[in-house]
Amino acid sequence: MFGNYLFFHSLTVFIMELNDANLQTLTEFLRKTLDPDPTVRRPAEKFLESVEGNQNYPLLLLTLLEKSQDNVIRVCAAVTFKNYIKRNWRIVEDEPNKISDPDRTAVKANIVNLMLSSPEQIQKQLSDAISIIGREDFPQKWPDLLTEMVARFRSGDFHIINGVLRTAHSLFKRYRHEFKSNELWSEIKLVLDTFALPLTELFKATIELCQTHATDVNALKVLFSSLTLIAKLFYSLNFQDLPEFFEDNMETWMTNFHGLLTLDNKLLQTDDEEEAGLLELLKSQICDNAALYAQKYDEEFQPYLPRFVTAIWNLLVSTGQEVKYDLLVSNAIQFLASVCERPHYKHLFEDQNTLTSICEKVIVPNMEFRSADEEAFEDNSEEYIRRDLEGSDIDTRRRAACDLVRGLCKFFEGPVTAIFSGYVNSMLSEYAKNPRENWKHKDAAIYLVTSLASKAQTQKHGITQANELVNLTEFFVNHILPDLKSPNVNEFPVLKADAIKYVMIFRSQLPKEQLLQAVPLLITHLQAESTVEHTYAAHALERLFTMRGPNNATLITAAEMAPFTEQLLNNLFKALAFPGSAENEYIMKAIMRSFSLLQESIVPYIPTLIGQLTHKLLQVSKNPSKPHFNHYLFESLCLSVRITCKANPTTVSSFEEALFPVFTEILQNDVQEFLPYVFQVMSLLLEIHSNSIPASYMALFPHLLQPVLWERTGNIPPLVRLLQAYLEKGGETIARSAADKIPGLLGVFQKLIASKANDHQGFYLLNSIIEHMPPESLTQYRKQIFILLFQRLQSSKTTKFIKSFLVFVNLYCVKYGAIALQEIFDSIQPKMFGMVLEKIVIPEVQKVSGPVEKKICAVGITKVLTECPAMMDTEYTKLWTPLLQALIGLFELPEDDSIPDDEHFIDIEDTPGYQTAFSQLAFAGKKEHDPIGDAVGNPKILLAQSLHKLSTACPGRVPSMLSTSLNAEALQFLQGYLQAATVQLV
Repeated sequence: MFGNYLFFHSLTVFIMELNDANLQTLTEFLRKTLDPDPTVRRPAEKFLESVEGNQNYPLLLLTLLEKSQDNVIRVCAAVTFKNYIKRNWRIVEDEPNKISDPDRTAVKANIVNLMLSSPEQIQKQLSDAISIIGREDFPQKWPDLLTEMVARFRSGDFHIINGVLRTAHSLFKRYRHEFKSNELWSEIKLVLDTFALPLTELFKATIELCQTHATDVNALKVLFSSLTLIAKLFYSLNFQDLPEFFEDNMETWMTNFHGLLTLDNKLLQTDDEEEAGLLELLKSQICDNAALYAQKYDEEFQPYLPRFVTAIWNLLVSTGQEVKYDLLVSNAIQFLASVCERPHYKHLFEDQNTLTSICEKVIVPNMEFRSADEEAFEDNSEEYIRRDLEGSDIDTRRRAACDLVRGLCKFFEGPVTAIFSGYVNSMLSEYAKNPRENWKHKDAAIYLVTSLASKAQTQKHGITQANELVNLTEFFVNHILPDLKSPNVNEFPVLKADAIKYVMIFRSQLPKEQLLQAVPLLITHLQAESTVEHTYAAHALERLFTMRGPNNATLITAAEMAPFTEQLLNNLFKALAFPGSAENEYIMKAIMRSFSLLQESIVPYIPTLIGQLTHKLLQVSKNPSKPHFNHYLFESLCLSVRITCKANPTTVSSFEEALFPVFTEILQNDVQEFLPYVFQVMSLLLEIHSNSIPASYMALFPHLLQPVLWERTGNIPPLVRLLQAYLEKGGETIARSAADKIPGLLGVFQKLIASKANDHQGFYLLNSIIEHMPPESLTQYRKQIFILLFQRLQSSKTTKFIKSFLVFVNLYCVKYGAIALQEIFDSIQPKMFGMVLEKIVIPEVQKVSGPVEKKICAVGITKVLTECPAMMDTEYTKLWTPLLQALIGLFELPEDDSIPDDEHFIDIEDTPGYQTAFSQLAFAGKKEHDPIGDAVGNPKILLAQSLHKLSTACPGRVPSMLSTSLNAEALQFLQGYLQAATVQLV
């Protein structure tokens, strides 16, 4: 259609034979992908990517992982296979199917057997692959998966049985976070019918085997890993609702779970202090299962609850402080936390002695800062920050103890606060006696106060609801501020980090003057050597800068920051130089937020800062590994550009000088993660130029049309925006000096329009082409464009497409005139113009949304009504009044936002695999563009004036057309427009 620029070609699939030569080639490339040298590794990865579309590729990988003599290659093939499945198995509408049907069938036929006969390392990868395939194909397209797996329970071989259990676990664990739906219910029902009874039989048999082999440590290890998997499956299958089968068999499950909780087998105890043993893992999962039943199915679970509370209490009191028990202890405490906040278990905790005993024996000991925590703080700061700040999934003892305090405060806030106040005071006085020795007491005291005081918390505001019995401001002044003010930022780093965290989480509770007092102190703490400490300082500043005051302005203003601006910027950039913080996302986010808060006060510093930012960008582009850091880095670049160019637009060229060399390198090395960002920053820069397009951009233009860039979903929105900027600033230039690229541009439009997910992007591009390209440069293509749109209308007419189509048709009318619109439609097929009006414009225009879109449609329809002779004296005349009625409806009726059920669109975010979905930069934002602009202020007035003009040209016609068929309400609105425009119809 657009000659040889049509890159909308079908995929050719090559078949790779299953032979030794291909296995050998694949082995060599897999080995190269393990090479630390990127010049060897990258080309090998690219090669594998280029052949993964070929038939038999997955079967070659499976053959290698089964038969290769080299163990490293087997594992590498397994990981490559799993990632290949993860990227390609899902079939996305409008996208080519990336794995051939014969390959899909062969993979499903062989993978279960292969998984069960492979060593554990490979078994895990294949088990994951099965669950990825199962997520798409089970149960409809893979009905025999479960029966095939359940049949293996009878094999008696626990290597095989554990393989089945592990796979079932990765297949069913999504039931823990899926939304309820009929489809989900019927799938779970099918699973229960096939799986629940064999699982229960296996559970009983495994427990008997544990008794038979009670003295054989190797047998016990295998059996206990089976029991842990069985307990995990129990959790997944019971999560959505209590299945009838498990309710009927509750006695079997709960009695055995209780027995396992109280079991202590000396053979299974480990000497390792760090790594949880099998016994701990199993008991942790049982605590989770008991908590699930206590929370969700409390009536049915009531008879079993007291013995679980006793068993878990005993477990807590007798378990040591070693790291290996962390998961068990935190799950056990979470169980108590979930029980104590249920009204009808309240009586179990009412007694003052019980409360004192819980506080003394469970909560306080688990709030202590242990030497293991200290090691993590110093040597594994990233993990420490993730647990402490972000509340990662890894439950810590401290967090669980904190949740238990919250749970107990629900019914017993007074007594619990009283008990703990005593502890806090004694801990603080211990600290005061000898700070150097007893600093951990103060740490625990701060933690206790925090957990007591915080009732409700959000990411955005920190603590939003506090315990009235705790005076937070007084505690801040007496115990937190002194630590922040101490002249040596490197002394007692844990207490400093605690103090910073206190300011951060209670920011909504503390008065503004105290926050302002804290700001310069936090800026000083950015210089602390401890990674945790300077990271917390950056994070706290970033959170304080986002707080809003009474009139929705930022609580802390740029003026209040003026005395500290230079030091803030200096210290933030210096902090990136600390070992371990070169790509610290908290610091980068604080830089972004500081720019955003300070606005034009950063302009004097930009020349130095932009150098540092581009240098950083060059470094990270070599091997992008921290997506958040990179995102905030690009946001900071956008802010520098925006703020500086707002003050002085001519500085845009100095930014281009600084950024283009790095951007060129990123584009040449095809750093996929960064391309969407680079396109957005380039759009921002180009949009700042007054109406001309620099040569440096024109040189890049042909490269932006390369098909390979458009294959990646994440590139589409930013690339479309960049092409729109090219068209807006240089439509003339493109027509003059790059006319041979117009077919390529239209080829992009054609590719986008064919996809339901991206058709709106195709229209954005098309609208810019129509608006900004000189009309004569498009003459030869116009008809083809309309034909393409009609083909898509015939193949799949979705609401989203219709809305975009209406805006385009009306924009075309505004730009080229109503006669041109009518003629182009009728040249494709006689009477086509009338069909479009009748079948699409009149019935669907009510669906158009957005002020600019509505304005375009209103002006376009007005032109069709008043500037198109064919509407007045051909068979189209019968459509004149209905079209006017539809236009008045567009002005006056509420928008029709109904969407047919089968059309809740697949969004870009749904695209599977590793492709970075499009990451929108907030600070690269694009202004809403109105192609009509000030030419039309109020479209209703335009309609009145245009009708008046038409009626003077053919007197008597317009009033008679109105009086015969326009409904009374619409007529009334129209009278109003005519009065407002002070015109009348003749």
